[in-house]
Amino acid sequence: QVQLVESGGGLVQAGGSLRLSCAASGIAFSINTMTWYRQAPGKQRELVAAITNGGNTDYADSVEGRFTISRDNAKGRVYLQMNSLKPEETAVYYCNADVLSITDGYLEVWGQGTQVTVSS
Repeated sequence: QVQLVESGGGLVQAGGSLRLSCAASGIAFSINTMTWYRQAPGKQRELVAAITNGGNTDYADSVEGRFTISRDNAKGRVYLQMNSLKPEETAVYYCNADVLSITDGYLEVWGQGTQVTVSS
């Protein structure tokens, strides 16, 4: 079974930076698109940034130019560098991956989430 584990969340002041990391583990033939989502209290989960296994990226308009998504295919990791953070970006950040598993076929896998709190 493929699992995703996020790390790197925490408390930061407005204007500060954080780097989130997500590591995939388990038996996977390939990991395709990896995506970061976030969900603020009382709001719907929203896409923050995505990256294909070929390195093509996509960002929410609200984070374009401030956040950078990257991945290390050899290690099965995806990263999210977040700069110039704003208080309204306080949320639980989730890692998501489209995976082809040797044992289970195509799967959409979610991590447990990591809390990011931006103080004003």
